[in-house]
Amino acid sequence: MALRAGIIGFGVAGRYFHAPLLRAAGFHIPAVVTSKPAPAQEYLGDVDVLATADELLARKDIDLVAIASPSPLHVPHAAAALRAGKHVVVDKPLAPSTAEVSELEHLATQSQRKLSVFQNRRWDSDFLTIKKLIEQGRLGKINSFHARWDRFRPQVTDRWKDRDEPGNGILYDLGTHLIDQALMLFGQPEWLYANVFSQRPNSKTVDGFEILMGQGALRMTLGVSLMCADGGYRYRVNGSEASFLKAGLDQQEEQLKAGVEPDEHFFGGEPTEQWGTLVHGETGRREVITPETGRWLTFYEKMREAIEEDQPVPVSAAQAYDTIRVIEAALTSSAMGCRIDLQPAAPLVSR
Repeated sequence: MALRAGIIGFGVAGRYFHAPLLRAAGFHIPAVVTSKPAPAQEYLGDVDVLATADELLARKDIDLVAIASPSPLHVPHAAAALRAGKHVVVDKPLAPSTAEVSELEHLATQSQRKLSVFQNRRWDSDFLTIKKLIEQGRLGKINSFHARWDRFRPQVTDRWKDRDEPGNGILYDLGTHLIDQALMLFGQPEWLYANVFSQRPNSKTVDGFEILMGQGALRMTLGVSLMCADGGYRYRVNGSEASFLKAGLDQQEEQLKAGVEPDEHFFGGEPTEQWGTLVHGETGRREVITPETGRWLTFYEKMREAIEEDQPVPVSAAQAYDTIRVIEAALTSSAMGCRIDLQPAAPLVSR
């Protein structure tokens, strides 16, 4: 019998990320929670459109709840779903604080249910390519990792993302992806120094940041600006043997918004003009690197295995804890104008 998933929130994330990936991974979607029924009915057909999360959580035909509601609602929705005996996927960020992450993980353990965080950018084409190059040793020993995600969005909107509420702001949005990727490649930094700021007129949330992190001789710099018309390179990875330079964004989001399904053979492919370049240190020779295929679908395939076979979840609450811990340290560093030493955190064990 196919696992059954309900979705809370059917905006961009619910409609274009979670619903297509859930279906492609073999989940049936009997019900969604949204105030706008038309998009859900158009895409899912015979689906029950519900007005409240409570209605969804009371149903017996829901095994997994995918939470794609606004960030300030992630913690209460996740807690309620776990208490209702559902497995849970929460769109990032899992929570605004490490304390709340710990509470949710404790609740998942008590409920004997799986809890995971939708850090889909682990399966971006560019990140998978960088990970493979590092694992193959083609860059040598990494000495610096630079990742940016600049955009040109100078106008503050009336959307929930631009409101001053817990979990909002670009550090909790794009920042969680950049931090998560750095931690996946290199592990926890030993220290960080950060500048977290707002630049847009009338901005009520953080809309830019610069973070410098250190681990031994390695330096990691992460940054976002919403006032940048030319994003330049997304990644610069420098090693003792070579450097890798990469511009452009992974294509999966735009493909999903254009109606391409995740099981199409060309899904996740990068256009040739975006392929990254490996620059060899000794000779200066430039080599265009054929990228890995992006595959967000892997997340929900692994989530299905976690539920059906009691395997580890694709992104654990413990990993989300480490990401939010870096965010908390970055906010403290920026407010105090000082370097923050990151002592090893107490382990948070996830199912």
